[in-house]
Amino acid sequence: MTLEALLAYAHLLAILTMVVFLASEAALCRAEWLNAAVVQRLARVDMIYGIASAAVLVTGLLRVFLGAKGAQWYGGNWLLYVKFGLFVVIGLLSIRPTRTFIRWRRAWLATGALPEPDAIRQTRKLIMWQAHILPLIPLAAVFLARGWEI
Repeated sequence: MTLEALLAYAHLLAILTMVVFLASEAALCRAEWLNAAVVQRLARVDMIYGIASAAVLVTGLLRVFLGAKGAQWYGGNWLLYVKFGLFVVIGLLSIRPTRTFIRWRRAWLATGALPEPDAIRQTRKLIMWQAHILPLIPLAAVFLARGWEI
């Protein structure tokens, strides 16, 4: 019982951290706000977002394999695969912004140049896609936790 509670806590903490840093990226990545400090901050925020995302994955897997319900129970429900699939989609959507933030930071350090407004808007659009897909994962999670099946 204690292990289950600690795994649930760690998973929830990782999820909340992921959400906070994704929201921070969305807030910071605006053409009208972007300056040298924000370029550096975006790279740092994105790194923490990536670490939190990895922690979500690891703690989720620990809950599946070490939790009270067990892998057989989770593996038999299609909602687990929906959750994982949505998580993978978010991960794939995050690759381009991550690479972009790194490129922006390198360009700023080398030349002092800030990104063009169109590039900022395109990057923010990908961040917003992630932010809009993310709430579907806990929706699937609450039904999964209650053993919902079709």
